[in-house]
Amino acid sequence: MVSVLAKNYCAYAPADPLHAPYHDLEYGVPIEDDRCLFERLIMEINQAGLSWGLILRKRAALNAAFADFDIATVARFGARDKARLMKDAGIIRNRLKIQAAIENARRIETIQQRDGSFANWIAARHPLRKDDWVKVFKKEFVFTGGEIVGEFLMSIGYLPGAHVADCPIGKKLLRRRPKPPWLKAAPDGGWK
Repeated sequence: MVSVLAKNYCAYAPADPLHAPYHDLEYGVPIEDDRCLFERLIMEINQAGLSWGLILRKRAALNAAFADFDIATVARFGARDKARLMKDAGIIRNRLKIQAAIENARRIETIQQRDGSFANWIAARHPLRKDDWVKVFKKEFVFTGGEIVGEFLMSIGYLPGAHVADCPIGKKLLRRRPKPPWLKAAPDGGWK
């Protein structure tokens, strides 16, 4: 998504009507709601190989297609749902990404039964270095390579790098209580 371009993202997103709301209100902000975490994971999976702007433009359609990212509902999707999704021009019609959304919903249900919530599962493993996070995600989920995992965790406040040091939104996140989780693992403040 934007980590490679974090400096540029913080420079141009605030003035861009598509990117500003995400940059200013969501990017790097800790999330504890499992539905929101699932949405963000699926957005990151869908972004692989594409632009973040495209995903933001398709966000409403993704929410509609995937039952507002209700984990239990998506976990029950079957062959008819897959066929419906492959015909939905409003979303990314990639068979592997669609299958990943459904399978990862099922895996999150298992995590919820075992750990209480997806949010608890993430928090219990923190802090980890990105490489270790990737290994953990690859054991639990599908379609979760290094870039997807890194961007997902950065976007939910578990890895540093969402904002550059002089970004007003990044500064606001530093004043937040409780502090973003990535600060616990970054004695230097975590800025990249």
